[in-house]
Amino acid sequence: MRIYDRHLLREWLQVLGLVLAAMIGLLLVQVLYDDFRMLSDQGAVARDFSLYVLVTLPGFLAIVLPVALLLSLLYTLGRLHRAGELVALRAAGVGLLRITAPVWVVGLGMCAVTWGLNASVVPWSVETSRALRDSLEFRRQAESAFQEDTIGAVRRVAFDNRAAASAGHGGRLWFINRYSQFTQRGYGVTVSVFEELGEPMDGAAAVEGLSERLESRRIVAAAAWRDEAAGGWVFADGQELFFDTKSGEIRGLSPFAQLIERSFDEEPDLMLMVDRRPADLSFLELRRLIDYYSAEGNPKGVAYAVRYFGLVADTFAPLVVIALAIPFAVSGVRMNPAVGVSKSIGLFFLYYVLMNVGTSLAVKQVLEPALAAWLPNAGMAAIAAWLFARLR
Repeated sequence: MRIYDRHLLREWLQVLGLVLAAMIGLLLVQVLYDDFRMLSDQGAVARDFSLYVLVTLPGFLAIVLPVALLLSLLYTLGRLHRAGELVALRAAGVGLLRITAPVWVVGLGMCAVTWGLNASVVPWSVETSRALRDSLEFRRQAESAFQEDTIGAVRRVAFDNRAAASAGHGGRLWFINRYSQFTQRGYGVTVSVFEELGEPMDGAAAVEGLSERLESRRIVAAAAWRDEAAGGWVFADGQELFFDTKSGEIRGLSPFAQLIERSFDEEPDLMLMVDRRPADLSFLELRRLIDYYSAEGNPKGVAYAVRYFGLVADTFAPLVVIALAIPFAVSGVRMNPAVGVSKSIGLFFLYYVLMNVGTSLAVKQVLEPALAAWLPNAGMAAIAAWLFARLR
C-alpha cells in the first residue's frame, strides 16, 4: 500500500498545485481589475502596485485552499475511479478509508495551515493592504493641497464606551465631528461622562441587563488626540461642563486651553472600526469588536461574532471538503472526472445558503453566534456522513 500511497499523493498534489496556481492567477487578475483604477487615481507607481498585490494575495489563501482541495480531489479520485484503480483495491479487501489515508493526513496538515493563515497571515494581509491604500490616499490629498486636518478625515465618529464603566460610573460617550487619520487627531470633540444609577432601563436595554445612566460631566474641545507619553487623551481649546445628575442642570463650567484625561483609554483605531463590515475586518479586529459590543450590550456585535466564529470553523474546512469529495468521486458509474467537478457548484451553493441562514438566525437571536457559524460546516459534514453511509 505504500507504493499506492505515493502514487495517490503524486497524482493528487500535482493537480492541487495546478488548481492553486490557476486560482491565484485568477485572484491576481481580480485584484488588478478591482483596484487598478483606484490605485492609479491615487498616484500609485509600479512599485506601489507590486507591493499592494504581494500584500493582498495572501489574504485570499484561506478562501482558495478549501476550493482547490475540493476541485483537485474530485478530479483526481474521479479519474482513478474511472480507470478502475479504486474498484480493484476495494475488491481486494482494502477499505476506502485506508485507500484515502494519505489524503486525510494531508487534510490534517491543511487544517493547521488554515488556522495559521486565519490567525496571522490573513490579518496581516488585510490590515497592511488597508494601510497601503490609506497611505496612497493621504499622499494624494497632501499633494492636492488639502488642509492637514482634512487629510484622511473620517466624519461623524460616534463611540459609546460602556466598557469604561466602573463602580458608580456609566462609561463615556464620544462624538467627533471629524477625525484625521493623517494627523491622528479629532476635531470638534464632545465627550459625555456618565454615572450609573443601578436602576434597570425599560425596553430592549433591560434585556441586555443595562442600567440607567445620567450625564455628570461633558468635555467640549476644538481638538483632541491620544498621547501615549501623557498617558491618556489630550483635549485642546475647550470647556468642561458639570451637571447635577438629579436635575440635569449645569452646575459648573470650566474653560481650558489644554486638559489631560489619563483615565481615558479609548483607542482611535477601535473608534473608527465600529462601522466597518465584518467581511472587511481581520480575525484580530473582529475579536476586539466582539469584546467592545459585549461590554456595550449591543446586538450589532452578533454579525461580527458570526464572522469571527466562522473563521474558527473554517479551520476544519479541509477535512469537511475531503469527506465530501471522496464519496462524490467514487460512487456511481465510472464517469468523466469533469462531472464530479461540476457537482461542486451545487455544494458551494448549499454552503452559502446555510451560511446566510445561520447569520440570519443569529442576528434574530434565534441561534448563538458560535452555533450559527458552525451551521454550514455541520450541514456539509452531515451530507458527507450520509454519502459515506451509502457507500457501505
